Formats: sequence, C-alpha cells, structure tokens
Amino acid sequence: MANIPITVDHHHDDLKSPLLPVSDHPIERPESIQQQSFLRSILTPNNVFILLGPLLCLVICLCVKLEGPTSSRNMLAVMAWVFEWWMTEAVPMPITSMAPLFLFPLFGIASADDVAHSYMDDVIALVLGSFVLALAVEHYNIHRRLALNITLLFCGDPVKPPLLLLGICATTAFVSMWMHNVAAALLMMPVATGILQRFPVGPAQSDQVNKFCRAVVLGVIYGAAVGGMSTLTGTGVNLILVGMWKSYFPEENPISFNTWFFFGFPLAVLIFFALWGILCCLYIKRGSAQALSAYLDKAHLKRELQVLGPMSFAEKMVLSVFSMLVVLWMTRSLTDDIPGWGALFKGRAGDGTVSVMMATLLFIIPNKKQPGEKLMDWNKCKKLPWNIILLLGAGFAIADGVRTSGLADILSKALDFLEETPYLAIAPAVCLISSIITEFTSNNATTTLVVPLLIQIAKSMHVHPLLLMVPGAIGAQFSFLLPTGTPSNIVGFATGHIEMSDMIKTGLPLKIVGIAVLSLLMPSLGAYVFGTDKQIQLLWKS
Repeated sequence: MANIPITVDHHHDDLKSPLLPVSDHPIERPESIQQQSFLRSILTPNNVFILLGPLLCLVICLCVKLEGPTSSRNMLAVMAWVFEWWMTEAVPMPITSMAPLFLFPLFGIASADDVAHSYMDDVIALVLGSFVLALAVEHYNIHRRLALNITLLFCGDPVKPPLLLLGICATTAFVSMWMHNVAAALLMMPVATGILQRFPVGPAQSDQVNKFCRAVVLGVIYGAAVGGMSTLTGTGVNLILVGMWKSYFPEENPISFNTWFFFGFPLAVLIFFALWGILCCLYIKRGSAQALSAYLDKAHLKRELQVLGPMSFAEKMVLSVFSMLVVLWMTRSLTDDIPGWGALFKGRAGDGTVSVMMATLLFIIPNKKQPGEKLMDWNKCKKLPWNIILLLGAGFAIADGVRTSGLADILSKALDFLEETPYLAIAPAVCLISSIITEFTSNNATTTLVVPLLIQIAKSMHVHPLLLMVPGAIGAQFSFLLPTGTPSNIVGFATGHIEMSDMIKTGLPLKIVGIAVLSLLMPSLGAYVFGTDKQIQLLWKS
C-alpha cells in the first residue's frame, strides 16, 4: 500500500512533464533550426494561397496595360484576387465573397453603396424566398414523399443507378422548361437530397455511394440549365435575346414561343443525353447497383411511403403555396403577344417579388397542429444559407464592376476578330467566347454585353444577325465550370455534396459537347427555323 502514493505521484509528474521544461536534460535547439521551424509554420500551403491573391492583383496593376480607364485594369486585378481565393478556398468562401465590399471602393471601381446594392437584388430575393419555401418543404417531409415516389418510379428492380439518375435529371429538366432554371433547381434540390438522405454519411459511406450522390446533385443543377434552353420562359437569357431581336429589327417577324421551341428543344435534348452520359461515365462505377440496393429496396420504399400516410393539412398548404409560386413564375412574363400578369404592374414586379410574397404566406397560414401555430416561424429559418447569399451577391457585384469599370468595353473590342471568321466557324467561335465570359459574369449580363456587339459584327459581315445572336445567347447559358457562374450552380454547391473540382470535371466536357451540338444545329435546323440563309440584304436595308 505504501507504494501506491509513489506510483500516483510519478504518473502525475508524467502528465505534467510535456508542459514543463525538463531541467535534467535540457534540449538546446540551434538558432537555424528554430528559424526553419518558424518559416515552416508561416509558409504553409494555405498561407501561400492567401498571399497569392493580393500578389496577382499587384502584378496586374503594375504590369498590365489596357486601352481604357485605370479602373478597368484595377477590375481585372481584383477579379484575379477574388477568383484565386475562391478557387483555392484559402479564405472561407463567404468571407471571400465579401471582399468586393472593400476592394471595389479601395481600387476606385465603385462606391461602397453601389457595391452593397449588388448584394440584394431581385434574383437574391428570389433565392431567399425560395429557400424559405424549401425549408418548409423539408420541415414537413414533403421532399421525402416526392423523393420516394420518384425513386419508386425510376430506380428499377433490381436497382439501376443510371436509370434513377436519368429520372432525376429528366424531371429537373422538364420542370425547368416551364419556369426559371434557378427556380427549378431550388424546387428539385430538396427532392434530390431527400433521395440522398437514405444513404449513410461520413466514413460509413462507400465510394460508389459518394460518387452517386455527387452525380445526382450535378444532374439537378445542369439538368435545370439544359432544360431552361428549351423554351422562352426557361431562362431570362432567351427573353433578352427575343427582346433585342424585336428592338433592333422591329419590321421582322418576332421570335415566338413555338419558333424558339422548335430549335431549343432538340438542342436541349441532345445536350441532356450528353450530360447523362458524362455523369454515368464519371460517377456511376462498377458495383454501384449493389452498393445502392441496400438502401433502395422497392418493397421497403413502398412500406415507407405507406408509413407517411395521407397528406396533412400543413403539407397540402405548403404544396399549394409552392404551386401558386410556380404558376406566378411561369405567367409573369410570357411573350410580346401575351405579356403576362407582370404587365399589370408595369414591369415593377419581379420573380423575387413573388418568391418573397409566397414565403410570407407561410408565416400567416395556420398549420392546424397547435392553436396559433403557423406553417413556418423564424426559428425554422435559422438554417437559411447566408453564405450562399453572400456568394451570389459577390457574383452580381463583379458583373456590375466589369460593366461600370470599362472592362466590358475592352472585352467587346476583343471580339472584332470575328469579322474574319469563316461562315461555318461563326457559331462555334461565338458560342465559345460567350461561354467563357459567362463564367465570370451572370448569364443575363453576358447576353446583354455580347449580343449588341454581335449584331454590329453581323452587319459588317453581311450575314443574318441571328446566326451570331443565337449562339451568343445560348453560349451564355453554358456556365458549367464555377459555382458563381449562375445561381443554379450555387444551389448545388450549397448542399455540400460537390466540390469545385466536380463542377470542372463535369462542366468542361459538357461545355465542349454543347458548343459542338450548337455548331451542328445552327447552320442546319437553325437555318430552317430562323431563316438565317434568306433575305440577308433585305434585312439590313430595313
């Protein structure tokens, strides 16, 4: 027993010893070793990437000369800084997204107030309202019910991962044909993640399951983009193109809903199947069916659907509000012949107006579960992804900065070489340039920037303007590489299932396929639908 205190004291000393200097055997570290240790602690990869951003900015400011105002060069430098931090994630992405708030005023690009306005516009209001609705769908497990039905319809027996992926992508693309592609992504992402919630997470998740989860999220965001190309209501880019055509050529027949559909739908179908094939090749690996079958047994899925029982009043009301939102989105602005309900408010109401209005109803309508309890309360909204809002705001701020700084004019002048482009190479060249610019500015901003210039180039080349306008507008929708390319990408990025490398790995071949398909269809089907091979001289005289 006498040995016990000694053992405890010795153990106690051992616990303390790493925190105290050992006097019996002092370790003297040479000064050179201490300096090396200090340098290693400073020169970590993360710190190097942090310093690389401002360093790139400094090099551009000192070495690059642009034919334009100084603000255009500064804008290019700031873009290099921000995009380097985004690509490397050296600084957390939401913090990087706030960098324009101090970089733009310091570099003389825009005032603090102007930059701040970019962080809250109609599209961001649309995303905010839609996220509140998505949270309501998630809270009442509606996404689980929809996910079970879609999975039952497409999973196959035994499970066929490519078929299930096709079903999810096709559903998203179809929804996106009749509403804005951002709204379609916001509507379908909770359904997709409802399917993915069936799988384990963390170390327990197999590689096959992990890759399938990535494929599903990528399928939703790219399926929404591809589906939106089919119709005039699918994306704002198509409406901008139609509006510019009527503005510049009022005596010509306007591009109707049906005219666009005859060209846009075949284009979207070909790109869609290319998307599905790319995702299957990259993410559906051998053994995926066995890995997924453990969680997607049809009999078990049917039992789970029965357990959910009939829809409650709250579920029906949330779905009704969502349905009303979809209808209002689809009918706000249709065509020139049928202006939609937005004309009643002289164009002042936007998609964000409707989104927030419908979200507000959720805080007014009772859920009939507890007295006085509404469908939603603010505590349920604490999961709103404000980091995504900041990322989206940064994208709009950069788009405005490119335009106001004069950098947009310099980019426009760089397209003058298209006047020397051979006839058959016009569509791929225009589409490629537009698809590159759209990665750094919004789709709508790219179209607004590029299309008027293409009209002037078409005039000097004496070719039909739609031969350049259509590839320019469609190329602006090929924003497949970066999360900031379009809000749809950000919706997928917010799930945490995908990384930037996934978007580049999938988006690059998809962009190449899209340009190739457009290059084939524009001189053939486009000539038939738009009449690009007729009445060129008469058109320019008008």
